[in-house]
Parts: sequence; C-alpha cells; structure tokens
Amino acid sequence: MAKNALKARIAAGKANANVFLGIPNGYSAEVISQCGWNSVTVDMQHGVQDFMSMVTCFQAMQAQAITPLARVPWNEPGIIGKALDGGAMGIICPMINDRAEAQALADACMYPPLGKRSNGPFRAGIYGEANSYQATANDEVLVIAMIETQAGVDNIDEIVSVPGISGIYIGPSDMGLAYGLPPIQDREEPLILGIYDKLVASCKKHGKFAGLHNNSAAYAAKMVARGFQLCTLSSDAGLMARAAREAIGVFRTGAGDSAK
Repeated sequence: MAKNALKARIAAGKANANVFLGIPNGYSAEVISQCGWNSVTVDMQHGVQDFMSMVTCFQAMQAQAITPLARVPWNEPGIIGKALDGGAMGIICPMINDRAEAQALADACMYPPLGKRSNGPFRAGIYGEANSYQATANDEVLVIAMIETQAGVDNIDEIVSVPGISGIYIGPSDMGLAYGLPPIQDREEPLILGIYDKLVASCKKHGKFAGLHNNSAAYAAKMVARGFQLCTLSSDAGLMARAAREAIGVFRTGAGDSAK
C-alpha cells in the first residue's frame, strides 16, 4: 500500500485540512481535489454518495497528492471492507459509543492477525508490486471513530485505547442533540468546548489524534489551537452554495436597485 501522507503528517504533529464530498460526481471531485486539501472524504453516511460514486470520486482525485477517506454509513464490516478495497486510505465511522464498538471497527479495518478484514483489495491493491498492499495496509490505513454521543464521551478512554484505532472525529451536530442543544456545527457553548478539551486530552494520553467537523475555515483554524489535527472546513455542496450566495450578493449590491 502507498504511504498515507495524512497519517504521516498527523504523526509529525501537523494540522490538516479536510473536505467532505456529498456530490456523487467525478468532475466536482476532480475540481475540489485540486484546491490544496490534505485529505478528501467521500461521505456515504449523509451525502448522496454510494459505493460506485465513491470509486468514481477516488479515481478523479488520483492525480492529486491527497489522502482519500470515506465516511461509511455505519459500523458494519461489509461496507467498511468494501470502502477500503475501493481505495479509501482511512475510514471515518459514525456513532462509536464504547470499547466493543471501537474493537469491531478496528477489526473491520485491519487484516489478520490484528483484525478480521477479508482479503480482496480489488482497486486499492492494483498499484505497486503484487501483495504489497496487504503487507503494509495495517500500518497505513487510518481507523477513525466518530464520537457524537454522551456514551462516546463517557467511554472515550476505553475507545481510544483499542489497538488499531488511529483517532477520533467529533460530530458536533449529533453531540449537541445528545446534550439537549441545537444541531449546529461551529459550537461555542462552554459545556461542549469542555467536552472537546476532555476528548483531545484523552487522545493525547493514548497517543491518538482528534478530528472535528466544522462549518467554516475560521472556526476550524481556532480549533487547531485547541489540539485538533484533522479539521473538516466544509463540504463540496456547502462551499458551492456559500460562493454562489456571495457572488449574488456582490452583484446585487454593485448593480443597485434594478438588480434587486
């Protein structure tokens, strides 16, 4: 397997910019991938992506020096293994609540004897020498557990202590709902910020990293100072809509009343 540049940057203590792809289109993935990201995540949980569109997006990104990730719909070994076989160099898995669920995720991502992943990297293994993928995949694949519930917060130490788990990724919307708060992303509540600090501290204690989903680059940049190393700035659809609204606003302001 090729070296995972994102994993190497995380190990070196660097912060990384990630974007989610919810649009199932190779051309939009190709355009987004040229913008300087460290990683690009195909979102099969909440986006309009499926397995085939994930592969198409990965193919479109192939020429760029970025790490392809996939967020899977659930902690299910079939789709996790298939996403890795399709070229994902890391898995973000939602709703990990305890050690058993973290262990199941690690098992699905790792080949024996470290895990239970079935052999068959039909696309991921076509680059490099024969069998080189299987020889290094356990060292290079990122296994990322999403923490977004009270149970996940309460059990964080046992989750990140599972061998094979590379780090965590916080889902702030579900985290808010779990604590009776609105499902927003760039959070400022003292309660949630305190939880973030607790999760980051646990990751550091166990030699793992923390990632966070954000809705703006400015907020994501602030979270680096809080200890986060994988920061999603937005999604392809979010960036497109934001740029479109900004362009329309500039036009209507500049053109005057006749354009309103």
